[in-house]
Amino acid sequence: MTNTHRPRRHRRVVAVTAAAALLAVGFPLQAAAQEGATAPDDATGRKGTVPVQLLNITDYHGALVATNSTLSDSAGNQYLVGGGAYVAAHLDRLAAGHKNSLRISNGDAISSAPAYDQWHRNEPSVEFLNHIGVDLNVIGNHEFDHSAEFLFNHLDKGKCMFGEEDVDSCFVDSQGERFRGSDFPYISANFVERDSGKPVAPPYVIKQVRDGTGASVRVAVIGVTFQRDGNLETQSYQPGLLGLDAVETTNKYADELDRRGVKAIVLSIHEGGSHSGAFDNCVNPRGDVFNMLGQISPKVDAIITGHTHSAFNCMLPDPDGNPRPIAQPSSHGKLINEMNLQIDRATGDVVRSATTSVNHPVTRDIEPDPVVSHMAEYWPARQAEMGAQPVTEVAGDFTRTLDATGQSTLGNAAADAMYEDSQLLAAAPADLAVVPVGVFSGSNPFVGDVLYAPGTNPADAPGTLLYEEWLQSFGYRNPVLTVTVTGEAIHNALEGQWRLNSAGAEQFRPLAVSGNTRYSFDQNAPIGDRVDPADVLINGEPLALDREYRLAGLTYNLWGRDGHTALADFTEGTRTSVDQDAFLTYLRRHALAEPPALDRISIKP
Repeated sequence: MTNTHRPRRHRRVVAVTAAAALLAVGFPLQAAAQEGATAPDDATGRKGTVPVQLLNITDYHGALVATNSTLSDSAGNQYLVGGGAYVAAHLDRLAAGHKNSLRISNGDAISSAPAYDQWHRNEPSVEFLNHIGVDLNVIGNHEFDHSAEFLFNHLDKGKCMFGEEDVDSCFVDSQGERFRGSDFPYISANFVERDSGKPVAPPYVIKQVRDGTGASVRVAVIGVTFQRDGNLETQSYQPGLLGLDAVETTNKYADELDRRGVKAIVLSIHEGGSHSGAFDNCVNPRGDVFNMLGQISPKVDAIITGHTHSAFNCMLPDPDGNPRPIAQPSSHGKLINEMNLQIDRATGDVVRSATTSVNHPVTRDIEPDPVVSHMAEYWPARQAEMGAQPVTEVAGDFTRTLDATGQSTLGNAAADAMYEDSQLLAAAPADLAVVPVGVFSGSNPFVGDVLYAPGTNPADAPGTLLYEEWLQSFGYRNPVLTVTVTGEAIHNALEGQWRLNSAGAEQFRPLAVSGNTRYSFDQNAPIGDRVDPADVLINGEPLALDREYRLAGLTYNLWGRDGHTALADFTEGTRTSVDQDAFLTYLRRHALAEPPALDRISIKP
């Protein structure tokens, strides 16, 4: 099969003959998986059928460099797995001898990734996907971590959206070429623009597969993106987008394809589940995607899943009681799912009884792909070079050390950064900002101090903040949101800094506030009654419980994922920068930045 999606670069030639029209996706089924196993009749087809092989990876997350990951099969065999160079080599091995073979990425191919990928705007991931010949990528939640514009204009089209080429974006890749974008399309059936209802990406692709006699059959792949309550996870939250119901959207497009005469339909959905078995079987399957199965149209012949980083290989009944494959090949390049379909030449539909599926461990006992091996050396080396670059100068220490009021110089600076980011970029900017310096659960955005003294990197100097020091101080690549909340919610958030744990001991998990906010608290008063609203001043005015305010903060905190839940009922969210970028902009705007004073919160005598 050939890929007709505008090949911009050296599109890699695989050991597979090709035929075609648009594109397609991957999906799997039951059948025990052992390394080297393939399904019978997979390459040549049965009488009256056309064979189509699908090779699927999911949740790759930029995992170029091999780590010490292991997987065990149902027989107890353990495998050392992973590494981009081995993914590429196993894909070529599995595709050998197949006339019709497609390679599918089922979402989260980028972001939430190693520093060498994150720091280079996810361009290393795209270079890898281009090289291995991915035919399409279903949009997962992490494809939206930055913005839809970043995904479609930068990663897809190769537009240089950030600063200087090869310094801030559009880096020179491992082959000496400037980043040019993706050689494959991104698809999603269920995400639309919130205001217009316009789809953000193609909902499906159709691939015409030649049958060797001059005729062809068609295979369609519907792509569906993870969503919760109409949006994405906190890191990927996009207020301007709306995620439609996965089942309703799938069935809508399955009906549309059926009306168009396309009978072989695959669902590639970035939603998952789990089970109690190994990667090559299906034991007590459960979770969101399994809860959907009884409602997904029987016109869908096979389902490939992702998102939960699980591994399973199942055959479960569709609503008509016919067996249907559903599988998930783990994450980070640990497994490749091989699905072999037989398409009936007369009806154009999948012969389900002939469908086979295998989850193959990406073992390291074969020769790695040399091009990807070079990538896995090149990008970490560039990361080390980038990490040693100075980004700004500071005049003192910004530390996480808390005083008795719960303030720290780093916390106050971060709150100011969120506030200023909103003032600069939000259409309706914030009245104040709040950032958690202590959390009851989940992740804390404060990970390291910004110090005036030089660190261990030989490139460091007094007052110099290196790139690696900036990214290891504040933030976890979370969006800055400006939202509307009530004064009562703000008061509840301040009171919520204190609570009793399960053992009855008092916990204090403070919130930093922006410099235009002042308040005091009575540490001897009962929990829940320590902050008088009259003592909370925002721009010099007392907090009004019945008034609405605009507040800037981190999505993770505003959604209550860190245990601070009082602000979770916000409305009118506007996304601006990512936390780390907002913090760097703040430090650069305040040249030779001085640590802020710890004078925003006081304890009543």
